[in-house]
Amino acid sequence: MKQFENIANEIILLINEWEPKLLSLQEEMITQRRNSQNRNIKQIVGHLVDSASNNTHRVVHLQYRELPLRFPNYATYGNNDKWIAIQNYENENWQNLVQHLKFSMLHFAHVIQNINPEMLQNEWLADVGEKLTLKKMVEGFVPHLKLHLREIEELVVKI
Repeated sequence: MKQFENIANEIILLINEWEPKLLSLQEEMITQRRNSQNRNIKQIVGHLVDSASNNTHRVVHLQYRELPLRFPNYATYGNNDKWIAIQNYENENWQNLVQHLKFSMLHFAHVIQNINPEMLQNEWLADVGEKLTLKKMVEGFVPHLKLHLREIEELVVKI
């Protein structure tokens, strides 16, 4: 969809920029340094994989299911930390994890470019009393991605 072409292009640019940076990081850097949420770089990257996956599912469900969409918010009440732990990103092969991130993000960029414009005001129940339109959800993705990329950057330059 033309409306989200800039967002898709920004996702693609960010991933293409960050893939070599991530692959160049040493084991100590990706496993030992932790952010304010006590996540290391591998866990942050795993969280971004989960974000791309969950948002892809939301985009698809918001275009055909009964509305407002009732679909679990994996990030509510600390559940995203459960996702990180259950999937054991801590012990995931780093090369595979970075490639999973890359291709999850590229696929999400593809999916948002194919959204039916008539569905943009469809709402998802993100939390009790909190509705989010498909349009707002897509527009909020890049700021979320950049937030976590900044966290990684801060951990890389941390002394």
